[in-house]
Amino acid sequence: MTDFVIAPAAPVALQVAGTAARFPVHRVFCIGRNYPWSADEPRPTAMPAWFMKPASAVVPAHGVLPVPPGTEDFCHEIELVVAIGRGGRDIDPAQAEAHVWGYAAGLDLTRRDLQQQAKRVGGPWEPAKAFDHSAPCTPLARASQCGHPRSGAIWLAVNGVDRQCADLADLLWPVSALIAMLSRSVALQPGDLVFTGTPAGVGALRSGDRITAGVAGIAELGMTVA
Repeated sequence: MTDFVIAPAAPVALQVAGTAARFPVHRVFCIGRNYPWSADEPRPTAMPAWFMKPASAVVPAHGVLPVPPGTEDFCHEIELVVAIGRGGRDIDPAQAEAHVWGYAAGLDLTRRDLQQQAKRVGGPWEPAKAFDHSAPCTPLARASQCGHPRSGAIWLAVNGVDRQCADLADLLWPVSALIAMLSRSVALQPGDLVFTGTPAGVGALRSGDRITAGVAGIAELGMTVA
């Protein structure tokens, strides 16, 4: 017997690679531009912007990927995903990796036309970013087993054609700096996920497209756009 007036939603959780264990997802933080998108792009001096998606946007990165309604420009963004295992506020970048439980490969899916509209009028990004199934993730690799990746390929192909190809070493702001930045704004909590930004090559998806993607040493994924 409980005092809830409606049944609470089932918790969102990610599989832990190679086990039956599950990692409960609390919040999803997404980092804006964090890779150089052109050779002559100057290195930024300000930390990147960030936004959030609901935990319910996180789904397993396999099987069918539904095209969301309300868009004519549905785009892929492959990212390294960081799972926070120990929370904290004002975290020292030198200690940030101690707060990481594991890593995954994820897609920050975007209704790009809605995002561009929001940019033009200074509106919120939630309609462009926070829709259902907008954050597919692979099972988590434990940091205690895979280490803390600072280099390695991050890539995405559509129908076998490469679109996004970069190296984690190209991150403008490394994972430790991102964790420190977020913790100065909010108290990070166990179960939080951080999508760390996407390389150049973002493009549109169409029904029937086959996505393959991955982060070296962490995970690979495959999904078919419905």
